[in-house]
Amino acid sequence: MCTDKNKHDRSRRKFIQQTTVAGAALLLTNPIDMFSQTTGKQAANIKSKGYAARDASGKLSLWEFERRPVGDNDILIEIKYASICHSDIHQMKGDWGPQQYPQVPGHEIVGIVTAIGKNVKKFKVGDRAGVGCMVDSCMQCDSCKRGEEQFCDNGKTLFTYGYPDKSSPSGITQGGYATNIVVRDHFAVHIPDNISFEQAAPLLCAGITTYSPLMKAKFKKGDKVGVAGIGGLGHLAVKLAVSKGAEVYAFTTSADKVNDIKSFGAKEVIIVDDLSKLKPYKGKLDYMISTIPAQYDVAAYAAAVKPGGSYTQVGMPVGFNLTLSNIALATTRVNFNASLIGGIPETQEVIDYCAKNKVVPQIQVIKAEAVNEAWENVVNKKARYRYVIDVKTI
Repeated sequence: MCTDKNKHDRSRRKFIQQTTVAGAALLLTNPIDMFSQTTGKQAANIKSKGYAARDASGKLSLWEFERRPVGDNDILIEIKYASICHSDIHQMKGDWGPQQYPQVPGHEIVGIVTAIGKNVKKFKVGDRAGVGCMVDSCMQCDSCKRGEEQFCDNGKTLFTYGYPDKSSPSGITQGGYATNIVVRDHFAVHIPDNISFEQAAPLLCAGITTYSPLMKAKFKKGDKVGVAGIGGLGHLAVKLAVSKGAEVYAFTTSADKVNDIKSFGAKEVIIVDDLSKLKPYKGKLDYMISTIPAQYDVAAYAAAVKPGGSYTQVGMPVGFNLTLSNIALATTRVNFNASLIGGIPETQEVIDYCAKNKVVPQIQVIKAEAVNEAWENVVNKKARYRYVIDVKTI
């Protein structure tokens, strides 16, 4: 005969068994997975902190803001380092058009994946990841499908900061001078273990921006390649071209960079304090890439390339517009073209290539509080050659 006490004991044993099983399941569940599984429409925004521009003064200050929750196709990256690109300065100052503020710049971003959406297969929690100049696109058009998301045929390329973004609590994308970032997994790349975070960061813009046109130029080992403008982009262009077997001629207006540039492997360094310094090199080069981010005499530099050769402009001046002399450029008989960063597959390619071949940028790691001074140095050509912000100092 069953007594009330026996019923109570059986109920108590059943409860203990159920809670033990549930507890074991919780222990086996990754807490990050639990977090990512809750990332729906009701999930809370993610708190972040970074250095933002409040106006077009070019001065940054600390700002607390929020990121969107981690969606099904997103990853959350705890940012470790973010490097400074001249583009950051141009955009925050409104050189490329009116901006919405506050705005956090930065599109050379590296860190650790701390959460993933339920559909994410490309990354797992704990992976080293990087984010460059774009964070989304339509993913359906021909350009996106062939890995050129920066040229999305539907105009849906979403650049890393300052672009209208309905998913962002601030209404625009916010960049990497910050403690974290939420990004669609496709637009992050893996950072190999054999390169440091601080060395990898500049490759996400400066690296891919120079690597992409250099590879498309298809120069051969021993070809003469010119690099005009030896700053954050230019010094990497020198190193990349040298690593591919080119004989590199570097053109700079900074005499105090000569020894550095030679140490990067350049065969010759030409100080262009006057355009007459270019004349001895007329028709000598097989190819030239220019990283100069200002108005300059393009035809004078292009004349250093052999007739029928190619000249690529990657530096972006104020207003995005570069004034060209059509007749002067025509007489050089050089094929002038421009290039815009690179797609996600090629960005992964340059990261892997540089890690494997020890092609790394020359960097200066700074505390976040020194960002305004660093910006002044970039503008005044004093950077040697890429400032990298240690995000733990934010």
